[in-house]
Formats: sequence, C-alpha cells, structure tokens
Amino acid sequence: MSLQFVVDGLLLGGLIGLGAIGVTLTYAILRFANFAHGEFMAWGVYLTLALVGALGLVVGPDVPLRPFSVGWRVLVAGVVAMLLTGAMALALDALLFKRLRRHGTAITLVIASFGAAMALRSLLEFGFGAQPTYFSRAIQFAVPLGFGIRITPDQMAMLALTALLVALMQVVMTRTGIGRAMRAVSENPTLAEVAGIDVARVVRATWLIGGGLACAAGIMAGITIQVRPYMGFDLLLPLFSAAILGGIGSVPGAVIGGLIVGVGQSAAVHFAGAEYRAAIAFLILIAVLLIRPTGLFGTRD
Repeated sequence: MSLQFVVDGLLLGGLIGLGAIGVTLTYAILRFANFAHGEFMAWGVYLTLALVGALGLVVGPDVPLRPFSVGWRVLVAGVVAMLLTGAMALALDALLFKRLRRHGTAITLVIASFGAAMALRSLLEFGFGAQPTYFSRAIQFAVPLGFGIRITPDQMAMLALTALLVALMQVVMTRTGIGRAMRAVSENPTLAEVAGIDVARVVRATWLIGGGLACAAGIMAGITIQVRPYMGFDLLLPLFSAAILGGIGSVPGAVIGGLIVGVGQSAAVHFAGAEYRAAIAFLILIAVLLIRPTGLFGTRD
C-alpha cells in the first residue's frame, strides 16, 4: 500500500498550519475572523515573484541551487516579501480595521474583511493577470523513500522550512516579551492594558507576524504547486478549519490542526476522489468540535 498521500498531506498541512497561525492570532487578539487573510498569502507570493524579476533585471537570471528548482534570489525575495506582506497587513489595519474597532461590532469587522478580500484579489488579478504562473518549470526527480513514498528536493526543503518557522514562532511566543504580551492580550485585553502592556504594539506585532507567515505559506504553495490569484481564497476554508480545530489562540494547535486537515484532504483524494477534498475540512472540524468544542488545545473562558 502506497503512503504517498501522507507526505502530500504533510506538505499541504504545513503551509495550511503556517497560514492558520495568523488566523488564530488575529481572532484571539483582535476578536474577529479576518477573511482577507488568504489574500495575504496570494499577495506575498506575487510580491516574491515581482522581486525575483526585479533582481533579475539588475544581476541577471536566477540560477537554481541544485538539486532545488529555485535559486538564492527566491530566498532573498521571499524574506523581503514577508516584510512587505506584514507591512501590507498593518496598513490594511490602519486604514480599515482600526477605525471599525473603535465604533463597530465584530460582525462589522467580518463583513469589512470580506470586502477587503475581494478588493485585494481584484487588484492582484488586475496587476498580475489571471493566468497561473510558476517559480520554475524545471523537472525534478523524486527520491524514493520506501512504502511507495517519493519526495522531491523542493518538497523536502518546504518541510524543513515549515518546521524551522514553527519552531521560531514557538520561541517568540514563549520566550520573548512581545510573545508573552500577545498571550496576555488574547486572554484579557482590558486586564493586560491595566497591567501596563502596550496593546497597540501587540496589535501591530500580530498583523506583522500573521502577514509574514501567510507570505511564507504562499511561497511554499507557489513553489510546490503553482501561483494563482485565487490560491489564497481556495485555502481560506482549510485555514479557518485548522485554526478552530487546534483551538483559537494556540500556535501549536493551529499547526497541528493544519497537519490534520492537510493529511485528511490528501487521504480523501487518495481513497475517495478529488471531489471530496473540500468537504473533508468540514467533516474533521465537526467531528472534533462535537467531542471538544474548544478545539484540541483551546481552553474554556
């Protein structure tokens, strides 16, 4: 029996988990579901492509770092794009969500995020076109690992990068002042402010981190699959499923939830067919919440 679907699911689950970290932090700290988060993924990967193109005009075409399909310019462009995507998320908050938080309700913010998502998607499609594109069209040979599993060097790198970013995020949340402040605000923002925590600074950090990780997830999807304006929208349901499944406010929970959703969707394609892929996120979510409504790592208020 081939276990290839497990590796495919882990790859998908890793990028879902990275994207879900921003979703769970936004919901826990800002108290609303941001449906524009998927567009941060799409914008991040297109910004990376644009930066790679700009570097190519300056220093010539990119040379792949064998055995991988991309070169060092994608790495440099990806880091810069993560910062730019975080800045874009921060700008969106300053222009839209910050004003609505003062006088609006949670449902107002949710509806506004829907509108922001459609606007960002339309701008992306207008600026870069609707046709799919790729970081590289080079053909990679998969390495056999046994049990019917084959994995390409790009996929190995994506798994390693996911593990590195998750570990770094866990260190930030548990060992740094801003991470402890974020956890305090997620528990009780009023009490945190009374205790002297700069809530505005925590909000800024939330948008920057969420946007940066969404960009990283988008780059991974772009390298291993393809780049499309609707890629963020297509991943929106799995992102929210992973965040709720893991427990709102839990970074490890978001990642584990993403892995469960990713492996579940891959198994559905393998055993039942691609038409059941979208439904599996709902089924897993419902099954877990019927047993534990707060999610795997969530706590009751």
